[in-house]
Amino acid sequence: MKYSKLGKTDIELSAVGLGCMGMSAAYGQADDTESIATLHRALDLGISFWDTADIYGNGVNEELISKVLVKNRYKIFIATKFGFRVRDGQGDAFVGGETYVDASPKWMKQAVDNSLRRLKIDTIDLYYAHRVDPNVPVEETVGAMSRLVEAGKVRYLGLSECTPEDLRKAYAVHPIAAVQSEYSLLTRDVEKEILPLTKELGITFVPFAPLSRGLITNKLDVSALGENDFRRNLPRYNGEYLDNNQKLVAEFAEFATGKNCTPAQLAIAWVMAKSDNIIPIPGTKRIKYLEENAGAADITLTAKDLEEIENLVEKYPNIGPRYSARENKFVKK
Repeated sequence: MKYSKLGKTDIELSAVGLGCMGMSAAYGQADDTESIATLHRALDLGISFWDTADIYGNGVNEELISKVLVKNRYKIFIATKFGFRVRDGQGDAFVGGETYVDASPKWMKQAVDNSLRRLKIDTIDLYYAHRVDPNVPVEETVGAMSRLVEAGKVRYLGLSECTPEDLRKAYAVHPIAAVQSEYSLLTRDVEKEILPLTKELGITFVPFAPLSRGLITNKLDVSALGENDFRRNLPRYNGEYLDNNQKLVAEFAEFATGKNCTPAQLAIAWVMAKSDNIIPIPGTKRIKYLEENAGAADITLTAKDLEEIENLVEKYPNIGPRYSARENKFVKK
């Protein structure tokens, strides 16, 4: 595994991280045995950068990770997030729960202690505000988060899905080590402002869903998605958008074959090639996909490769919105 620095720190992280959201019920039935085996395999492969959140499985995801994290603490750089809450603590944020954003200092004080307890550790390596709270100035949220650093509960701070304006305001209060947003061949909004800004400020950009939630792999049988899989309601998995995207990924898979790699590896390598401050966190709960994703770190794309991929994507423009109305309300415009 290759390694990359976190922001302006001296911390070296695996060039490909691991998103752990899918180990909860968000992408269908959970499989704790396979998930734990996958976490152990990640250590074998040198994948040291793991990402979770308190809302994944309503805390269950952090508890699952703790079973491996505690005995391997100094091999793992653990990131978690706060800011999403489920009304009355019922259900899952991604499957039927009534979700709202609360990034207030009051909730943060409780949330961080809850995460530390579930993860069974003393300090969180990277703590994100999962969303910027529309009712709380970002300077107030980050100011409160900075006091967690002073207290030793958190090492570094991050923001998820923030605007450029929010990032500049936050950065003026306390150093921001990482910014996390969705970024893939099918979701490219960050290229306009937020990705260049992170590079300007010396911040690591962490793309989640670099495989377009499995769509770009050309292996996903959308008709077989489970009833509780939240992708069933996303526009890209339905109707004319799905038809467009299946044609796109089929041709993308042919291109990958020509590069002697899989579509998943090519998609992750494409993300990594877009800027030298990027560390993607493809998610999986299966060892075979983890091993496949890790191989992306060894793929080099030429300028001609990138141009051909760009031309391919332009042939199929009817990709569709990344979220339905339910999820889109949490993305600040």
